[in-house]
Amino acid sequence: MDERTSDPAQPGTQSVVCERCGTTAESLPVTWTCSVENGGRHYFCDDCARAHLRAIESRLDSSWW
Repeated sequence: MDERTSDPAQPGTQSVVCERCGTTAESLPVTWTCSVENGGRHYFCDDCARAHLRAIESRLDSSWW
């Protein structure tokens, strides 16, 4: 595995948008979920993560839920 993954978003550098509902936050909240799909990071707010917890734990891509 010689691939290097990108560094996680640093708090305070830019606003973060929920991929599911579009909620924005000034920095990455601790309660949000990060998913890596097709080499890209996707962030989901705590409400969307709770609503789709079983799909997330089953490792389904967000396009399926």
